[in-house]
Formats: sequence, C-alpha cells, structure tokens
Amino acid sequence: MRHQRWFTPWVLVIPALTWLLVFNLWPSVNTVILSFTNAKPLGGGTFVGLKNFETLLHDEQLRWALLNSVIYMVVCLPFLTVLPLLLAVLVEKKLPGITFFRTAFYTPVVASAVVVALIWQWILDDRGLVNGLAEKLGVISGPLPFLSDQWLLLLSAISLTIWKGLGYYMIIYLAALGNVGRELHEAAAVDGAGPLRRFVHVTIPGVRGTMILISILISVSALRVFSELFILSGGKGGPGGRDNSVVMLIQQYSQGFEGNLGYASALSIVLFFVTVVPMLVLARINRRGAEA
Repeated sequence: MRHQRWFTPWVLVIPALTWLLVFNLWPSVNTVILSFTNAKPLGGGTFVGLKNFETLLHDEQLRWALLNSVIYMVVCLPFLTVLPLLLAVLVEKKLPGITFFRTAFYTPVVASAVVVALIWQWILDDRGLVNGLAEKLGVISGPLPFLSDQWLLLLSAISLTIWKGLGYYMIIYLAALGNVGRELHEAAAVDGAGPLRRFVHVTIPGVRGTMILISILISVSALRVFSELFILSGGKGGPGGRDNSVVMLIQQYSQGFEGNLGYASALSIVLFFVTVVPMLVLARINRRGAEA
C-alpha cells in the first residue's frame, strides 16, 4: 500500500508546479533570452549580443523614466509608511461610528485603479473641478496645468497613488497593532508616558517589522507604477514623454507589430534590478534592527 502511494504528494504538487513553470519561470527565462535579440512580436529575431544594453546607456527616455520612478518612490515611501499607521491608530479605537470611517478609508482600495485615475483626470483637467473651483474663489487667475506640466503631472500621479494606498496599508497596520500587547501601553501609562510617548516607544517598536514590510511593498509598487501615469498623461507620458515610468517604456517599445521585444526585455531586466536594490537595503535594515 505504501509503495502504491509514494506518488500521491507529487500528484498534488504537479498542477501548482506546472503553473509556476509555465507562467512564472519560463517567461522570466524567455525575457532574459529575448534581451539578447532584436525579436519582433511576429518574428523570432536574431542574436545581437549586448547591443540592447548598450542602447540603454544612451536612452534619454530611460533616464527620465528612472528619475521619475526614484522620485515616485522617495515621495510615496514616507507618506504611505506613516499616514496609514496614524489612521490605523485612530480607527483601532472602539468608538461609535468608527466602522463607517474604516470603510470610508478602505473604499478607494477596492475601486478599480483605472476608474479612479479617470475620475482624477476629470477633476484635474483644465476645466475640471479643482481649477473651476479655484478660479471661482479667486485663488488662481488661470487653470493650473496639472495634466500637461511635467512636474505637476508627476505630483498628481503621486497624490493619486498615496490617496488610493492609504486604506490598504491601514488594514495591514491594524492587524499588526492587534499583536502589540495592551499591557505594554498600560505599563507605560503607569510610568507617566502620555499618548505621544506611548506611540513612539511602544506602538512603533511593536509594528517595526510591519513597517519594513510595507516599505518594501511601497518601494516595489512605486518603481513599477503604470496605471496612474499612463491614464493621467493620456498614454503619452507627459510633455515630450518625460513623465514615463519604466513600465510605460516597456509597454511602448513592445506594442504593435513592429515592437522591439528585445529592447523591451532589456528594459525589463533593468527594472528587475532597480526593484531588487531597495528590497535588499530594507531587508538589511530589518536584519540589523533584529540583531540589535
């Protein structure tokens, strides 16, 4: 009987393993292979060696995309690390009507990113709600170019990302706060610590691991941003394409019958390494903190 059942674990594992190989491992390996070719969507292409990577070094659009991605990460990281924690501390309290606020903060998360971006596009348009209201109040004399100015467009996309991500990371913090012992807060209160000191010396150390995890998630998401910039810029990447992200460049180079899959694959590899760097740095910080 035992001899007949040795394969049972493999039968259970094979479907998941097949899915992993076909849809995760092979596309990754194929991307590396294509990066050394000039492949087109309808053709296999030929081997070109490191030519695609040499072209990357002189691609001005890539330099702007990397700059935008770094700015995106640097701005989003502190806001989406701290603000959701403050919201979680507020909505954690058992007060009448607090469920309504939890739901309100989380609603943007479940809304489609495309729909939300389209709404923001309408709000920030030259004739949109923000400019119209500001002009009627006499705050501005003419419409602000939220969607046509390079830096205002980038700021608008960052604001959209922060607004939409607050509720998601708030829920993660709520789960982490549930593991912070109440006796620690009570002991600190007995020692005379006020709410601010308890937050700094009890709450933050208690959710430190979660903060590192959220920082990693935010960094990866910011470096891989697509929907917000794509929709707010109308798919054009802002004036002169200077508001492109790396993912948008990959999409632009790979689309159409004449798309350059080889160059797009090389961009994908660059994006992979750019994404891995902050992950390793934050993981190292977490490890040092745990050893201290």
